[in-house]
Amino acid sequence: MRTKLGRKISLNTLALIVFAFSVFPVYWMVLTAFKPTKDIQAETPSFFPTNITFTHFSTAVNADGFWLFWRNSALVAVSAVLMALVIACLAAYAVARMKWRGRQAFILMVFIAQMTPWEALLIPMYVIARDTDMLDKLTMLTLIYFMVTLPFTIVTLRGFLNAIPVELEEAAQVDGCNQFQAFRRIVFPLLAPGLLSTSLFGFITAWNEFAFANLLIIKNQDQRTLPVWLSSFSNTFGTDWGATMAAATLFMLPVLLIFLVLQGRVTAGVAAGAVKG
Repeated sequence: MRTKLGRKISLNTLALIVFAFSVFPVYWMVLTAFKPTKDIQAETPSFFPTNITFTHFSTAVNADGFWLFWRNSALVAVSAVLMALVIACLAAYAVARMKWRGRQAFILMVFIAQMTPWEALLIPMYVIARDTDMLDKLTMLTLIYFMVTLPFTIVTLRGFLNAIPVELEEAAQVDGCNQFQAFRRIVFPLLAPGLLSTSLFGFITAWNEFAFANLLIIKNQDQRTLPVWLSSFSNTFGTDWGATMAAATLFMLPVLLIFLVLQGRVTAGVAAGAVKG
């Protein structure tokens, strides 16, 4: 008994240490955003807030292009997620419910695409964008994010569809529904947890992505996204680390809020789907 208790305490202590190391950079970023400039530049750092100021947030929000680049990031992320959900939902249903030649090969290609590192696609995507005159356009960025998130979305939705009993669709078809109506009325509501999970992943991926946005948006600076703008923010303000950290905090805030909202709904949806199934 004592051995098990000691092991449990050791594992919990290790988990707390890992959690502290993971969260501390975020905590320091937020803390710096609220510190006055004199406290940021002090020789002895303070790990707890003493004087709080919102000046740095005002500086970040009023910076040139902040809301423009915020809109670009939101437009690209939301568009890529919606496109991925529509295509992946149809593809996952075809893979999970239908028997057709080449299905296993298609699944294999989806897994290979999911395992391919993004860095390997930088040069090919740049060449394609250059040859098709799609450089400096948010449309190309949206298509890339859609392509990157699509394999994960297909695999995840396929798993959710496999967990839904096919007898529910058959019962609906016996009652007079065709295949599409059975999917829309029976399967789609039970698929909500998967749709929320994949949309959350896709949005976070597109919102935080930097490499493609920095590579493809070269001349037209108005087409930049928030990560690219944030990378040059400190250069614009020099040593104004307070404004830089405030901008980074504002950049993180939408993803954090969406995650907190969808997390509870995903859990509730999984439970409801299990009961209905």
